[in-house]
Amino acid sequence: MEKGFQQEIWCLLKKNISKGQLIGYAIANIIGLSVVLIGILFFADTQCSNSNDDKFFSDDYIVLSKKVAGIGFEPVCFSDDDIDKLGKQKWVTKIGRFTASHFAVNASVSMAGRGLSTYLFFESVPDDFYDVTPKDWEFDPNERFVPIILSRDYLTLYNFGFALPQGLPQLSENVIGAVPITLRITGNDNVTETFEAAIVGFSSRLNTIAVPQSFMDWANDRFYSEEIKNPSRLIVKIDRFAASNMNQYLEQEDIEIAGDKDGTSNMSEFLSIVSSVVTSNGVVICILALFILILSIFLLLQKSKATLRKLMLLGFSPKEISKYYIIVVIVTNVLITIIATLITICCRILWASQLQEIGLGGASVLPMILAALAYLIIITTININVIRRKLFRLYFAADVA
Repeated sequence: MEKGFQQEIWCLLKKNISKGQLIGYAIANIIGLSVVLIGILFFADTQCSNSNDDKFFSDDYIVLSKKVAGIGFEPVCFSDDDIDKLGKQKWVTKIGRFTASHFAVNASVSMAGRGLSTYLFFESVPDDFYDVTPKDWEFDPNERFVPIILSRDYLTLYNFGFALPQGLPQLSENVIGAVPITLRITGNDNVTETFEAAIVGFSSRLNTIAVPQSFMDWANDRFYSEEIKNPSRLIVKIDRFAASNMNQYLEQEDIEIAGDKDGTSNMSEFLSIVSSVVTSNGVVICILALFILILSIFLLLQKSKATLRKLMLLGFSPKEISKYYIIVVIVTNVLITIIATLITICCRILWASQLQEIGLGGASVLPMILAALAYLIIITTININVIRRKLFRLYFAADVA
């Protein structure tokens, strides 16, 4: 068809297009799509940690132990069945076993002209469960040097609860890391060996005195002749958005959590619910907007029924006629998607600073953009199919007539 003739057909068809219905559809879709995209972007930001420090929403790790009842001399341990059962819980991502020292440890230091000696205990966990990665975190039996990671809480207790009453200086993390420590390790056969040691890091996650797993395995094998029992403590990486029944499970199994993780779990669950509710509401609005457009298309084609039949009787196919309506739909949906995406990015400002304070935010907008494109493709495809099916029905009706 010539360009001028095409323009005349378009002028003929657009007379029955209701601008009010088209604007109503566009506004409803912008609102619905914006709500969906806001929910997606907000969820992505709550999943993205923007700091390596221990913030409110860094990876969740909990330390578990069995409850001790009464007085007992047998260690309360996790059996292999207990660990297997725990690993099957949907909120459990990874499990690490604590390995305890089965030998006596005496540590001595000299500070401010005074000697200090005490008995210690050591524990170790797999390296990927630490929140710090010291450069000297390794053990070589030939060098006789043991690196130690200390709980940050222990340093606080020393500085503010022990040092001053005893006439000892308070120490910073850097200073205490430079203090040489002498270890005297005694096995169950009374064999004693001496090692040099130093504190090479401080952990906010592990409330213990940790040594490398390689040293623990070597020392237990050297100083303890009996079989190592099952672990009495576990460290578990959890999926906070699947942890709604975690506390109930732990209570049923008589398992205790070290520290207070309830606040994090509850807030995590709250943010997950907020994201889900917002996204669900947006989906509902989009579905309603889609029904509005489908109804508008039916009304439009019904109003244009006589004109469309005449065009078809003149030899125009449904495909030729439908492209005019399809262009309107495509242009409208593209504008809706662009506007909704821009609105979502602008709305991010409302929560960005609050999430940043707890170490979250800064997620990529790519998932949100992909969701917007997927919505554009799906809703446009539905619209095109509705238009073509209706026109083909009119075509066959005109053919019969």
